[in-house]
Amino acid sequence: MASYFRQIPNLQYPSRGGESNISDYVTLKNLFKRATIREDIFANVVFFTKYQIKGNDRPDNVAFQLYGDETLDWLVLLSNNILNIQTEWPLSQDGFRNFLIDKYVSEEEFVSTHHYETIQVLNSVGQIIVPKGLKVPENFVASYYDIGLSDYISRSNVVERVTNYEYEDEIQTKKRSIFTLKPRYLNIILDDLEAIMAYQRGSTQYVSETLKRTDNTRLYG
Repeated sequence: MASYFRQIPNLQYPSRGGESNISDYVTLKNLFKRATIREDIFANVVFFTKYQIKGNDRPDNVAFQLYGDETLDWLVLLSNNILNIQTEWPLSQDGFRNFLIDKYVSEEEFVSTHHYETIQVLNSVGQIIVPKGLKVPENFVASYYDIGLSDYISRSNVVERVTNYEYEDEIQTKKRSIFTLKPRYLNIILDDLEAIMAYQRGSTQYVSETLKRTDNTRLYG
């Protein structure tokens, strides 16, 4: 199967470099053409399944495992609105360690406090009063009326320290949980991609479904 880049149509610009003639053109990929997943598919969870990225898996690894084709890495990214793989895809083990060193400088800072979070607080009848994971000050106190005890309660010691390492590791863990298109719907997306990338007749720039040519007036006003 052709890679995503190969399916992007071409655009010819007038060449104005060096010894070029007025009729010479430079052919480039039209990067303004971008694949999308139809809204009726993207918004419907029936078409997708949850996937957990393992170890140092890259998008091409995931695409091969799911579809038997590593060139469908763009579909893995598109299914999750990932535009910047450097910041939106989980880091490898070595990459994560290098990121920590760059950001926090020393290993001692890895275990320094980043912030404090609540533990789960229940009343005497098992109702959640304070959920787990709220960012709060170190001296946070949970004060509430306990309907089981018919009394007002104040509880300290309801926070836990989160280190810099734990904070960054949790971000990476969340990035590892993604959605992937179910393989049986793959042909729908590929057919849509072909239609999106094809140029349509009717424009003065039209040469073919895969090529447009700009004129001097359009390019230089």
